[in-house]
Amino acid sequence: MLLNESYNTVVTEAKLIFARRGKAVTRKFRCTVGIRKNRIVANPSQCAAPMDLKKRFVMRKTRAQKGARMQKAAVRSKRLNPASRIVARLNKARG
Repeated sequence: MLLNESYNTVVTEAKLIFARRGKAVTRKFRCTVGIRKNRIVANPSQCAAPMDLKKRFVMRKTRAQKGARMQKAAVRSKRLNPASRIVARLNKARG
């Protein structure tokens, strides 16, 4: 094996979790390595995908403007939405 071959391998290691998509519970993955470490993605191959800088800057601006409002909505959803309660229970059971 050549030295440059070892650098070309893509490591896509991810942990299976459950997440909410609308009112449905779906399987997703938490990246354990790569550029998106600790992020939740729909497909483990996305852990090594390059970041979209435009989306990053737009989200940074949105959070600066509406961060508190987004946080209150998220807390309310996690408390009241049945799918969120199911997701919390499933992920707690997985350890």
